[in-house]
Amino acid sequence: MQSLIRSAAVVIVIIVGVILFSMFTYSVSEGENAIITQFGKPVGKPITTAGLHFKLPIIQTVNRIDVRIQEWDGQAVNMPTRDKLYIIVDSFGRWRISDPLLWFTRLRDERSALSRIEDITGSENRNAVAKNDLIEMVRTDKSRKPVLDATLKPELIKSNAFFLPPITNGRTGLEREVLENSAVKLKEFGIDLIDVRFKRINYSPGVTDQINSRMISERKQIADRFRSEGEGEAAKIIGNKERELQEVTSGAYKTVQKIRGEADAIGLWRYRSGLRVRGVNESSELDEGGCEVQCHGCCNFHGCKDHAPWRAILSGVDSLIQHIAPSAAEPMNPASFIHLHL
Repeated sequence: MQSLIRSAAVVIVIIVGVILFSMFTYSVSEGENAIITQFGKPVGKPITTAGLHFKLPIIQTVNRIDVRIQEWDGQAVNMPTRDKLYIIVDSFGRWRISDPLLWFTRLRDERSALSRIEDITGSENRNAVAKNDLIEMVRTDKSRKPVLDATLKPELIKSNAFFLPPITNGRTGLEREVLENSAVKLKEFGIDLIDVRFKRINYSPGVTDQINSRMISERKQIADRFRSEGEGEAAKIIGNKERELQEVTSGAYKTVQKIRGEADAIGLWRYRSGLRVRGVNESSELDEGGCEVQCHGCCNFHGCKDHAPWRAILSGVDSLIQHIAPSAAEPMNPASFIHLHL
């Protein structure tokens, strides 16, 4: 019985010892600090080293503070730029507690700290956006140049759509400005603001249609220039084709007419050669009844006294041959004839 009582007493002593030990001691892990408050007021300096520490039970309370890097995700806010365009800016940042005692005195908890960061950083975002044009919020590189197609003509490149307006600070410069201005103000709350970035920048729904219309008009202007250039080249090609076609057609017509004329001349020459002239001299006189003209298969004429009509026919044929194709004809003398074969 005594051994049982003795064992129960040992257990009770151990339990009381553990309770008292937990009431007089506390532990601080890596990545956190501790502030001891007595009746709600901080006592002493913050505990920044990890390990086991002591405190007074009941009257003192341990307040643990996370000093690791934490995330702040701001709300998307609608704000105007200097060129009167309303945009929606969504930003985020990284922060940590640099002065636990000051942070605990001014803010006490993480929820109040995030609210203060939202107010200060959001205000600096509005100031930075209001002082700059939209192009400063979008671009980051001052030396950036648009990539142009080598086939574009110089007169087409003169359009504003092919040039980027110059920037002064750029997106990274504005983020740096917001960070510097916000960090100074947050130092008063024991907060070290490490970084601030613009996560998303969008047009406000009220101006989206207007921006889209302007972009469409610029694209249409460029398309019209390309289209007019193509139509000019097409007209030039068609004109050259028509001219070459006319030259080929006129040359072919000339060749056809030349061949046809030479053929007609040769036919007339052969027709003329078929006229057989015998014993008639252009300068001699025919006796009465001394002419005999035969027309094969038709009739016989005797006693012709006047040969002038036949000389006129031969002379006309020679003139026609010389006119149509001079190279195909030979000089002819319509001599007197006595027999004509047709």
